[in-house]
Amino acid sequence: MIDPLQADDAFLADVAAARGKPGLHLWWLGQSGFLLAHEGRCLLLDPYLSDSLTAKYAQTDNPHVRMTRRVVNPARLNFISAVACTHNHTDHLDAQTIKPLIAANPDIEVIVPAASRAFAADRLGVDSLELLTIDDRQTLEVAGFSLTGVPAAHETIERDAAGHCRFLGYIVRAGGATIYHSGDTVLYDGIADLLRPFAIDLALLPINGRSPERRVAGNLTGVEAAQLARDIGAGLVIPCHYEMFEFNTASPDAFRAECERIGQSFRVLRASEGWTIGNR
Repeated sequence: MIDPLQADDAFLADVAAARGKPGLHLWWLGQSGFLLAHEGRCLLLDPYLSDSLTAKYAQTDNPHVRMTRRVVNPARLNFISAVACTHNHTDHLDAQTIKPLIAANPDIEVIVPAASRAFAADRLGVDSLELLTIDDRQTLEVAGFSLTGVPAAHETIERDAAGHCRFLGYIVRAGGATIYHSGDTVLYDGIADLLRPFAIDLALLPINGRSPERRVAGNLTGVEAAQLARDIGAGLVIPCHYEMFEFNTASPDAFRAECERIGQSFRVLRASEGWTIGNR
């Protein structure tokens, strides 16, 4: 099993040290999960910090065998201002992660797509009115972070009966920096034109690709992620959504090689490794 760069006490100490410093800081938590910190306040994006899927699928023909050890128990993250989930899939909206976060942070804001409100409330065991919702082209200001929803295609752009996007990406702004967290997505017509005007400093993109035999919705390949980052003018791109489950992963080698070939700045993080916007 892959060990995080740092875990538990060491990870918490690293976060605590960075929270007191200027800038916008982030840590990769594995899969599509990231922790962002700015001016002492912290936002989680798509955290998956449990073994809920491994347990759920253990006795099936599609076992979700974990590849990377958990970075931290979510119950220990008692300094979180908000958590935002991009869609309903458990590795992005995980009750066994978010319920402990709510217990540890009574004032936490939980943000979900408008299309997911009823589903998320049921999964988390909360009143739907306790959740903040966001949709395509809508912006929320939460705990010093600005979040704007953009469509994600997993594997197509889907909308509910009210026209709300079922899958979203988020444009996150704080401290003069702009991050694009795509959620789960493949390329779709107009995605680069939609994203380019946001002047993205850092793109967080999945690279696990898509194979029918996996029997799950797919994502960008490493090559596609590199090319999308260049096409939207991202200052830096960090890959994610790999090295969590044995059946649904990819090596970052193709992503790295394509970034080098096309001259796209990138950084490949280890689980729990941090990065500060502006580092090169």
